[in-house]
Amino acid sequence: MPNLKDLKNRIASVKSTRKITKAMQMVAAAKLRRAQESAEAARPYAERFNAVMAGLAASVGGSDSAPLLLRGTGSDQVHLLVVMTAERGLCGGFNSNIAKLARVRANELLAKGKTVKILTVGKKGRDALKRDFAANMVGHVDLSGIKALGYANAQDIARDVLGRFDAGEFDVATIFYAKFQNVVTQLPTAQQIIPAAFEAEGESDEVALFDYEPSEEAILADLLPRGVATQIFSALLENGASEQGARMSAMDNATRNAGEMIDKLTIEFNRSRQAVITNELIEIISGAEAL
Repeated sequence: MPNLKDLKNRIASVKSTRKITKAMQMVAAAKLRRAQESAEAARPYAERFNAVMAGLAASVGGSDSAPLLLRGTGSDQVHLLVVMTAERGLCGGFNSNIAKLARVRANELLAKGKTVKILTVGKKGRDALKRDFAANMVGHVDLSGIKALGYANAQDIARDVLGRFDAGEFDVATIFYAKFQNVVTQLPTAQQIIPAAFEAEGESDEVALFDYEPSEEAILADLLPRGVATQIFSALLENGASEQGARMSAMDNATRNAGEMIDKLTIEFNRSRQAVITNELIEIISGAEAL
């Protein structure tokens, strides 16, 4: 029979845990609203920017005068994987799903004889990948001290990536993040940013009608670095919303589980207490009869 004191202490402990998870759920819900608004507000700009860049890239084509960021180095031997995760846990499978996608891509590339380099953004991605790919890690970006992500943070990451590309450290760069859909659904996504791969949704013909001054090549040379920063910024915003949505859902599940555990422990406590009372009554009655 379980000890009544132990059961009582356990019930009190689970109740304290439920208060914490409930508070974390409410905080995540408040942060999610702001993060979701930021992510959704950035999408139209990113989509229109991609459409314009797709039109410019199509007009330039594969000419030798095209910027290096667009045409690439002509090789795909060295790949840089930019893995973007959260600085904290307690958000369900958010971090592990992104790390899993990056791990699968890295293993596929290594199996083909490619060279893989990993740049992590966020502590949890580094922790998840360092066991298997410690020798492949070339850098880490710590965002733990930043309360609200801004475009400047994306520019810092973009400068790091572009600096490595200019130095000839890699041929292809891909970012890994989670695209926010709703509170329960965040899609792990891999997006190539170097060489630039812009997709226009039915707007390429419209963009091709414009005349550009200066030339398309000159405009692309100026806009492509900004395009890399814009794609990274959009991914950071999507990640922020996805993280809060995943944390809200995880804490809601934890709160519900704690409530169910409290109910079960309470029933067990009541049964044990009733058994103790019954035994005491039996002993009293037996003693009275003996007298």
